[in-house]
Amino acid sequence: MKVSGTPIEVAFIFIYNCVLFILFVLNRWKNWWIRGILTLAMISVFFLIIYLGSFMLMLLVLSIQVKCYHEIITIGYRVYHSYDLPWFRSLSWYFLLCVNYFFYGETVADYFATFVQRREQLQFLIRYHRFISFALYLTGFCMFVLSLVKKHYRLQFYMFAWTHVTLLITVTQSHLVIQNLFEGMIWFLVPISSVICNDITAYIFGFFFGRTPLIKLSPKKTWEGFIGGFFSTVVFGFIFSYFLAQHQYFVCPVEYNSETNRFMTECEPSELFQMKKYSVPPLLQAVLGWETVNMYPFQMHSIALSTFASLIGPFGGFFASGFKRAFKIKDFADTIPGHGGIMDRFDCQYLMATFVHVYITSFIRGPNPSKLLKQLLILQPEQQLSVYKTLKSHLVEKGILQPSLRG
Repeated sequence: MKVSGTPIEVAFIFIYNCVLFILFVLNRWKNWWIRGILTLAMISVFFLIIYLGSFMLMLLVLSIQVKCYHEIITIGYRVYHSYDLPWFRSLSWYFLLCVNYFFYGETVADYFATFVQRREQLQFLIRYHRFISFALYLTGFCMFVLSLVKKHYRLQFYMFAWTHVTLLITVTQSHLVIQNLFEGMIWFLVPISSVICNDITAYIFGFFFGRTPLIKLSPKKTWEGFIGGFFSTVVFGFIFSYFLAQHQYFVCPVEYNSETNRFMTECEPSELFQMKKYSVPPLLQAVLGWETVNMYPFQMHSIALSTFASLIGPFGGFFASGFKRAFKIKDFADTIPGHGGIMDRFDCQYLMATFVHVYITSFIRGPNPSKLLKQLLILQPEQQLSVYKTLKSHLVEKGILQPSLRG
């Protein structure tokens, strides 16, 4: 095609078309740019919080919990706000306060016993913590009953159930996340990173190789992405665990030092985080050319965590997709441009948190001498003396203490 006109006109037309093409590309990829920039920003903030320590991570978990709760409760309010249900939002936030008071009070009693022992006001709150928690909940329960309106009975009970299921999904799971964090930051970082890795790699494999639909709830999910995400996540978790297991900061249980009023992550790493030599199975010896391999035992556990994150974790996302389809909404909120709401980013994380907690209590956690000692220190002197005599008698019978030490 021949373009007529002066050289200046031809150059102008060329520049004009280039600008239109660039604008077209930018507009088409606008959402990608926004998502990419915000993803990098969120990752940077997350690394900063990790650097600031465990307490800041706990505050982050609490903030995410409150925001997720707000997004789910807001959906219910939008659906039923036209009915003018009395006290719905106020009671929802009141129950959130009550449940958080109960769970965080339990955490304080478990991990801050020596600190509480020095504060008489806190001693009263901890001693009667469960009674106070029950009284607070009972107050909200009575307020709900008093708010019942004859023409809205069914809707009000719907929303009462909505509130409690939301509390179960958000508050209970976030409490488990914090419990995992106290076991060592590695139990917090590896599961979370595995879910994120699976989300990213499953999308990449699905984008380039996806042909076979996986589930009707999420039409864009494919078997190719699901399988590719699984293998990628297992490899990532194995390598990531290797680097984290080398540092006390990540592997030591988080403990509160009452003398310095700070959280500490210093310890002698357990056997999970000490390098060991393993024999390579005969079938792999021919492929790898190795008879033995050195690795951390935790890396074996990382395979279980990564497997759950890639095979079962996505069902948390499918559940969230079904929930959104039920209410004909695209996202839980528009908190993060290009990403949706906070709940859209953490729908798989809550399911993962429960699994990690169950995994630790079933296969990892043993008797905790440090926690037991804290409980002994808050006993009355005569109770401590009784425990001492019983323990001493037991050690003598076992032959650990010499009989001459009987007194």
